[in-house]
Amino acid sequence: MKEIADSSVDLVVTSPPYPMIEMWDSIFSDMNPSIASCLAEEKPDRAYDLMHQELDKAWVETWRVLKNGGIACINIGDATRTIGGEYRLYPSHSSISMSMRKIGFYESPSIIWKKQTNSPNKFLGSGTMPPGAYVTLEHEYILIFRKSPRRNFPGKEAKSARAESSYFWEERNAWFTDIWEDMKGARQEMQEQNSRARSGAFPFELPYRLINMFSLIGDMVLDPFAGTGTTSVAAAASGRNSCSYERDQAMATAAKKRLKNSAPLMQSVLRERLSAHVKHVKAEMEKGRNYQHWNSNYAFKVKTAPEERLKLFTVKEIVEDDDGQALKAYYGNITESQLPA
Repeated sequence: MKEIADSSVDLVVTSPPYPMIEMWDSIFSDMNPSIASCLAEEKPDRAYDLMHQELDKAWVETWRVLKNGGIACINIGDATRTIGGEYRLYPSHSSISMSMRKIGFYESPSIIWKKQTNSPNKFLGSGTMPPGAYVTLEHEYILIFRKSPRRNFPGKEAKSARAESSYFWEERNAWFTDIWEDMKGARQEMQEQNSRARSGAFPFELPYRLINMFSLIGDMVLDPFAGTGTTSVAAAASGRNSCSYERDQAMATAAKKRLKNSAPLMQSVLRERLSAHVKHVKAEMEKGRNYQHWNSNYAFKVKTAPEERLKLFTVKEIVEDDDGQALKAYYGNITESQLPA
């Protein structure tokens, strides 16, 4: 990430390749051919360590490019795998936490993303007979780290941007909990020719929440492992800038195409967010709860004083710049049709 200046990024939101999950073996082996050799020779511990050594290079760069007070959110899943006849867990979340602390990051409480599943099977192994069954993995982690010291907001302009970047009271209560159970995983299949078969993408809602939780309007958001570009789509929908990296050229092409065509999705997210708030306030007031504050931008009631300045963005279109190297989002004001009745 040498193109990015030191201390120039406000937030990192990413999901790297998952060590010891078979779909990522070729990616890691391209980074370091010794990984393929270790897997072939049934040396899983060494392969696992080498995979994390490759990821550590990205975490060191993350430290360099983040501003003081900047935050890094890493979505990662542990792996279970049988090699040489031995079924084992490979705890990538703890390995990444250890690496980040060694680099100098402060770790915050993490989020467990409990992925929705329709599978009735809650175990692997010997069915209903002890002791050879194994608990299935139905969750991933969102690890949260901060580059010290805490971020400051000096001056009137910074304080105004922070106020406009507020989220709704009910969103805070849903987002700032350590277990997320209301998001399904994204579809994995890739349609682009010459791309890998599966993307490993996380759902739009995941980076969208994190970006709104941990950055301000106009901030720079980085994804070192872009995949299908979900973080950049979420950043544009939130009024943030973004930059990203992707090794797979076909995947990068797909991500760029997706971002260019994402304005309708962003407008839908905006409508849903406003509508959900209005429904929530109505339901709460019917229960006798008091909402004394007023958001003048949208002419509806809110729970707290910070929400009075809350401001959302509607994306009109996304176009390439003159040299085709970047995409630019154009925003408009909320229209009457976008406000909930």
